[in-house]
Amino acid sequence: MTTFAIIGAGRNLGEALARRFGREGYSLALISRNQERVDQLASDLVADGFTAKGYAANVRDTDSLVAALDQATQDLGLIEVLSWNPLPQKEFLRPLLESTVGDIRAAVEFSVYGPVAGVHQVLQGMRVLKKGSLLFVNGGSAVQPVQHFAGTSIGFAGETAYVEMLNQALKDEPIYVGQLIIPGAIIPGDEQKDPQVLAEKLWQMHTQRSQLRVFATELETQPY
Repeated sequence: MTTFAIIGAGRNLGEALARRFGREGYSLALISRNQERVDQLASDLVADGFTAKGYAANVRDTDSLVAALDQATQDLGLIEVLSWNPLPQKEFLRPLLESTVGDIRAAVEFSVYGPVAGVHQVLQGMRVLKKGSLLFVNGGSAVQPVQHFAGTSIGFAGETAYVEMLNQALKDEPIYVGQLIIPGAIIPGDEQKDPQVLAEKLWQMHTQRSQLRVFATELETQPY
């Protein structure tokens, strides 16, 4: 039994991912900022027959993130799949000229320092397993910067560069790197952007291991 760790495990995409990978036999490490909420999600999953446990960590506090991943490994087993999909904070969605240095710094901590710390923590375990997947979920500003959303545009751009470099660095190892771009919002009931549809797409990326970047829908031209 190996573990699927979800960074940003909420009731939307996070739960859909947990159920999709859980059906395949993975233990589920649910990581989010709020211990009470993630414990409730874990409880609901356990009640439905899954192996799941919640851990509190703030991705901008890399020490707490590393500690959560380490504890999850001790509790549930080596992490074979890491999904990075925490929800951006409100201050990351401000227009460029209204964004402060603090806003941009926070976005970089969230989208660059966090992923670097998370991947560094789980990579050795994947090498021991001789398999693994690193899955990243981003909005459209990761590949199409928009001045109305300065924090995510800058932070996600750094994350995208990191993902591409990871793909280069791991090309000779049995560890898949994939990035799912979701333009706009996740929409329950939508044919392309419903949480369960997106979870299935991420499962396919993990199993097929053929594309670095997948788009949930086509990018729309943004007004500048």
